[in-house]
Amino acid sequence: MSLKIVVLAKQVPDTRNVGKDAMTAEGTVNRAALPAIFNPEDLNALEQALRIKEQNPGTTVGLLTMGPPRAGEIIREGLYRGADTGWLLTDRLFAGADTLATSYALATAIKKIGDVDLVIGGRQAIDGDTAQVGPQVAQKLGLNQVTYAEEILGIKDGKATIRRMIDGGVEVVEAPLPLVVTVNGSAAECRPANAKMVMKYKYAACPLEVAEDDSRKGLRAERPYLNLTQWSVADVDGDPNQCGMSGSPTKVKEVQSIAFQAKESKTLTGADADIDGLIKELLNDKIIG
Repeated sequence: MSLKIVVLAKQVPDTRNVGKDAMTAEGTVNRAALPAIFNPEDLNALEQALRIKEQNPGTTVGLLTMGPPRAGEIIREGLYRGADTGWLLTDRLFAGADTLATSYALATAIKKIGDVDLVIGGRQAIDGDTAQVGPQVAQKLGLNQVTYAEEILGIKDGKATIRRMIDGGVEVVEAPLPLVVTVNGSAAECRPANAKMVMKYKYAACPLEVAEDDSRKGLRAERPYLNLTQWSVADVDGDPNQCGMSGSPTKVKEVQSIAFQAKESKTLTGADADIDGLIKELLNDKIIG
């Protein structure tokens, strides 16, 4: 059976390089100050989608992402690996979104895409580590959901068979389509980019990216597949009050980068005073607590 699959993908700041400029004055992540990468677990999700595509002729895979124009790079990386299309949600009204506003925006876009059989995303993004967006999207769309997926074993008769992680082991579940699935980082790694697909899609761009570099407008006119879909809040019939910072009750007060450094060694006894002193030191240095 042919399926319509949407992969939720996010361009995230590389949290291995968090510095003093990581936060803005408004308490949001200063993405301009950090290198941007494809969220790792979303790559695991993309691999599952591509495997389903191989198993079911006629299936299409599209990437849905939200962010500034440069987030179009995520769609290109998906196309290089075998995806068929993509949609970029970009609008100043989307900026500063927490998980509630993000899931609202993604859900409205999925409704606009229409007739989606399967939505697959990573369990969580490394810039938030909440694991909330996938389940919230499912709730807003009124769809079934399976979380902590290790592998989508197959789809038959309108049902997906999925192996998922649980405390102390694994279980195999069956769920009817349409369905939202979130995938663990322990799932299969995503395949590398295909050289032919890189040559085909390397000049693909969304309209705002084209506005910054119009040297290849003629090429994109000749090859429509190079024009990536770009949507604003209005394009997906979204409510501005539920998008971005306006729709985000969560406010981040501060982000800190804590570096562990080796210091002089200490010898502790089992005395209550030594244990009490160690706990206070760990709390004061914010190693625990």
